[in-house]
Amino acid sequence: MPSTNDFFETSDLNLANTLYYFGAKLEAIDKKDPSRAVFVFKRETGLDNIIQGYWSHTPEIKVDPLKFFNCLRELKTRLRQQVG
Repeated sequence: MPSTNDFFETSDLNLANTLYYFGAKLEAIDKKDPSRAVFVFKRETGLDNIIQGYWSHTPEIKVDPLKFFNCLRELKTRLRQQVG
């Protein structure tokens, strides 16, 4: 059985999108609480660096705006599918 240390969870949609954009594997979206979604990512090499860069506003984290928007749209679609 996987340890909770094998996964990273966040309810921050923007952080989830950033992780998704950079290739983090989205394992699940937990909607047990209907007012809040929790995005569950597999903890792999480099994930913590992306998280740290996100929170510290690291200028090295650069994105292609169109690709970033498309990732966000895909996450929102998956979120709606999870609800229904």
